[in-house]
Amino acid sequence: MPDVPPNTPVHGVVLVPSVSHSLRAEKVLSQAGFQVKLIPTPRQLSSDCGTAIRFPWAARDAVQRALDDAGLAYDRIVALR
Repeated sequence: MPDVPPNTPVHGVVLVPSVSHSLRAEKVLSQAGFQVKLIPTPRQLSSDCGTAIRFPWAARDAVQRALDDAGLAYDRIVALR
């Protein structure tokens, strides 16, 4: 694995409005070939929905494009540090 600068995020999270949105997004992203995982939403990021989708930060633009192309609602995509 190449050296990564210390402030470079390794993962990102997709914050969604509900659990059903997170399940649909996980399915779409998994089928598109992304390595994703449902995780508890970090409290410092949101208290709305209890789940978020974690993904490799290097895929951020492609993840956003896949969500947008599928017409899935999400609140925001943020780096997980």
